Amino acid sequence: MTFWQLFFVLMIFIPLIMLWVFTLVDLFQREDLTGIAKALWAVAIVLLPLIGMLVYFLLREPQTQAAGERPADDRPASAPVTVSDPGVSTPGAADVADQLERLADLRDKSILTDEEFQREKDKLLGSDSA
Repeated sequence: MTFWQLFFVLMIFIPLIMLWVFTLVDLFQREDLTGIAKALWAVAIVLLPLIGMLVYFLLREPQTQAAGERPADDRPASAPVTVSDPGVSTPGAADVADQLERLADLRDKSILTDEEFQREKDKLLGSDSA
């Protein structure tokens, strides 16, 4: 094997194969695509590796939520979020600082409104002035 053949194998083909595998792994880990859509994308990526990968990454919508996280629009607008909701533990289950941090995260993700955040914070701190 000459230097240039080795160069092309190590610097071009191996990274391309790694990118191809990464694309397929990413495709099958997505939860927003149906089985048929995944199968069609897989066929495109396998039969046309460079073009299929490029088109897949250009057209795919970014996943903004972590696995298992509930989207903000799943909760009805009229449903208040209380400390007993699944994302927030009840008093006594964890310390207050952790609960406040979780509430702040929910507010930052626009799952809680500022009023709901303040009400829950008051409940945690024991000052029911809301």
